[in-house]
Amino acid sequence: MPTSRDVAKLAGVSQSTVSYVLSGKRPISEETRRRVEGAIAELTFQPNAGARALASQRTQVIGLVAPFGVTSDHSGLLPFIETIARRVREHDHDLLLVTNDEGAQGLVRVAGRRIVDALVVMEVEARDERIPVAAGLDVPVILIGVPDDPAGLPCVDLDFEAGGAMAVAELAESGCRTVAVLGYSAAEIDRGINYVTRFHEGVEREAARRGLPLTTLSPVELDRASIDAALDEVLSAEDEDGELPGLVLPHTEGVAGVLRALADRGLVPGEHLNVVAMSTDAAAEEFTTPLTNVSLEPRDVSRRAVDTLFRLLDPDRSAADGDVPGVELVHPRLTRRASTPARPASGAALPHTA
Repeated sequence: MPTSRDVAKLAGVSQSTVSYVLSGKRPISEETRRRVEGAIAELTFQPNAGARALASQRTQVIGLVAPFGVTSDHSGLLPFIETIARRVREHDHDLLLVTNDEGAQGLVRVAGRRIVDALVVMEVEARDERIPVAAGLDVPVILIGVPDDPAGLPCVDLDFEAGGAMAVAELAESGCRTVAVLGYSAAEIDRGINYVTRFHEGVEREAARRGLPLTTLSPVELDRASIDAALDEVLSAEDEDGELPGLVLPHTEGVAGVLRALADRGLVPGEHLNVVAMSTDAAAEEFTTPLTNVSLEPRDVSRRAVDTLFRLLDPDRSAADGDVPGVELVHPRLTRRASTPARPASGAALPHTA
């Protein structure tokens, strides 16, 4: 197995220079760095993680606290976790998964044992018991989500208020004269997830600005009976011309169930009523009628969170770049698809729904 001494010999440098290239602790000329990296690649040298940790007092590991409870939408987590893992590896670190069910004690355990250099905490609640504990740890912590009191911790999240406003604006622009929101589940509301409140504030603000009558049904569970009951109420609200309200679907995990219930009623998004969903682009495109969506931008949120975390781990870089933002909101992006035609589908014959 090749050693750092072998790398130094092949590159024509000292062993300490190889160490400096690996650790980044001292500036190395670009020409020397290329020679060392070329030797590493040629010898397929793998630095000893334990030795590097002792030398740098770093573990080269980032902890990710992610929700894996029974109510979690695991498919929605994957783009976040994949991007975080890839970005962490680009910084020559590994990722350690810590599940939410460990609560604040999980943070204390991994930080207290010095098995991570920093922590990313996902799905933050409005009044999250982990925040005061996280703020007192001696490792950097960044939150994906915005609690009521971040306690000085940096936060990165989607701008859900802007997303709610964009969904209503799209329905208005596509000709809808009323709007209905099939809200989040009771589990999300009861947990006090901050994005729920921010999303509804954006919806209400934009509907009021445009003078659009708004109906919000909340909570709406994921089971078929709950979805049917919500749709029964929404679809009974035809205006005097027989037009149905535009639908906003914020609960990503519930979109497929709503579309199945609409199909069973003979209703096609974009033909009989307009629909906008909060979802990833991949999910929006997979339905029979591709949905107009406000993207959750999971990869952008994750990239920004990891990049901010490594600024915290490198005080010199942080000082050069300026202060780390307290709360950074990623602006959402709306993509129009078949569920919101550019012009209202007036005159489309509505199927019998009685």
